Parts: sequence; C-alpha cells; structure tokens
Amino acid sequence: MGASSFTMYARGKSLSDAYDRAVENATREYGDDPYNGTISTTNGVTDVTQSFKRSKKELYAFIDAEWDRFSKRDCAAICVEEPKTNSNKVKSQVDHIVTPGTKKWVLRYVVRKYNHNDLSSHATKGDAVKAARTYTEKTQEQTTIHMEKQLEKGSDQVAKISYKKSTSEKEGRWILFGWAAE
Repeated sequence: MGASSFTMYARGKSLSDAYDRAVENATREYGDDPYNGTISTTNGVTDVTQSFKRSKKELYAFIDAEWDRFSKRDCAAICVEEPKTNSNKVKSQVDHIVTPGTKKWVLRYVVRKYNHNDLSSHATKGDAVKAARTYTEKTQEQTTIHMEKQLEKGSDQVAKISYKKSTSEKEGRWILFGWAAE
C-alpha cells in the first residue's frame, strides 16, 4: 500500500480537539477504511509549532522541508491562530427550577435491559416481574428490576447548569499535514 500527502486546516479548543474533529470529518466523508488516504489513517498528531517558529521559514517552506522526515501515517500540526480560553472567574451559570407545592414521592419498580435502558415502570413488583418476563421471553435479553423513588407529579429536576462562554473566547486554528495510508 502507498501513502499520499495531505495539508488541511482545522479548528478546535486545543490541538487534540482540532485533530479529533478533522479525523471525524474524514471518517464521515470517506469511511473508516484504514487505507482511505485521509487524515483518519494517521496515528495521532505531533505539535511542531515551536520548531516552525525557531526555523524562521515561511509556513509552506517549513512544511515542504518536513515531508522527508515523515513516515506513512505521521501527522504534524502548526498553530496559526492561538485559541483564547475562557478567562471568566465563574464559567457556568445555574438556573434554579422552582416548582410550587409539596412533593409526594412514590416507590416504583423499574424494568431495565442489560444496557441500563429503562423499559417500563410499575407500581408493584409483581407487575414489574410480569413485564420483565414477557420482554425476556420475547427477546431473549436479560432484564433487571430496580426500586426507585419517583415524584408522583412533575419533574424531579431542580436546577440546570449551563456553560457561560466568555466574550473573548475563541477556537484555535491549526494547519495539519502528513502522510496518509492509501
């Protein structure tokens, strides 16, 4: 199998984030074939920003000089726009959810599949066992029954915490280059 060179720009909060996004986009567009000739066939990324700055070369002159040092599946990156991180002292916002009235909790028997997805909720253990047996006999999948306290009415959510973005926060931009397997 051969190799083909690639050069591309990617954005992210960090080099790792930018690389992961580029790989994800290549995989989505070209599939996960290990020889598809895209960045998704590389074995990680190396940051060569400091080497580039020390070299005092033009960007593409530096990249052209780097090709000979690379092997198939190697990828390097140069930061062309530094990311700006959130400098706020508090980086999240809390929205309290107030529901009037008293809360009444009830005991429920919850039937779950082996992967922890809830199938149904019942007032009695007998009803839960019946539902679980029916599901298991139909699908041949294991189920479990758990006791849980649930609110009789309304939601049990009491707050929502959201990320509070800084006005100066922005993603960085990297040029990624290397040899992809094809």
